[in-house]
Amino acid sequence: MTKNYINDSKHGMSIVVPFLNESEGIFEFCKTIDKYALSAAFPIELVFVDDGSTDDSIHKIREYALDNISKVQLIKLSKNFGSHAAIRAGLTKCSYDICTWMGSDLQEPLELINMSYDLINSKELDAVYVEKKSIKVSKLNRRFSKAYSSLMRKYAVKNYSSGGISTIVFNKKILEFVNNNIEGNSSIMLQIMDAGYRYEVISLDYNERFVGTSKWTLSKKIKLFIDSFVSFSFMPIRLVSIVGVIVFIIGVIIGLTTVVNAIFNPEVPIGYSTLASIMAIGFGITNISLGIIAEYLWRAYDAARNRPVYIVSDSYVLKQDE
Repeated sequence: MTKNYINDSKHGMSIVVPFLNESEGIFEFCKTIDKYALSAAFPIELVFVDDGSTDDSIHKIREYALDNISKVQLIKLSKNFGSHAAIRAGLTKCSYDICTWMGSDLQEPLELINMSYDLINSKELDAVYVEKKSIKVSKLNRRFSKAYSSLMRKYAVKNYSSGGISTIVFNKKILEFVNNNIEGNSSIMLQIMDAGYRYEVISLDYNERFVGTSKWTLSKKIKLFIDSFVSFSFMPIRLVSIVGVIVFIIGVIIGLTTVVNAIFNPEVPIGYSTLASIMAIGFGITNISLGIIAEYLWRAYDAARNRPVYIVSDSYVLKQDE
């Protein structure tokens, strides 16, 4: 039986759930979130976003009766656009005044829902940043997260947490900002954090993925790393200039050394190996520099074309409270 709430129709929390081929675990997610919603003091809306699944995840979602969830929507994207694009698609359909996103693998602790909701309302915050206090992951993933957090905080977004922000819960003000400024090849978390809204950071223990394999591949991590720096920092371009100046100085020093040797020690032959090494280093740095500049140019060209960040092929309202 559906719960009844005294509050107005906009008062509650909307949760965007992007997924890709989660047939193995989507039933468990629905069961867990539905049970949790029974104890919530406010209505919860789920906005499922299918990011190009090829299995029967959609059918399983439509079959499950989410009795304690107030509203349920299902959006199907035309292909796999990536998790950040899927989240953006879901946010455009959110109905309530507080929003967030969660994975269907139940890695996010559900207690963040009530905790963040209470903090935003009691302290009049715009957002709550949730960082991972602990989670069992591989050493490679842990090192990547640590390096990413450190570089983000130093060169891009100064208020980025050292623990790494995994989830953001935010109010209607930020929702409107994000929906009015949909960015391609960008991180939605960094976009919110860079905007300067009032926030508080909480630290929670995250769970291991209970079934299936993560879709967060190495190539996607590398893309996020590049997108984050190119979209929110000029450090790579400045690094190109700094390296160029350093190589120029090294070249001048070697050139002067060669001239001095030729004048005072004419019998000393000029080494071809030195020349070859200098050329190899120079060409290598030049190609790396061109690659960095090309990343900026590609994103500028991509933004100028104004192609959609995502394409919705179908949209369903599975449950709607009156």
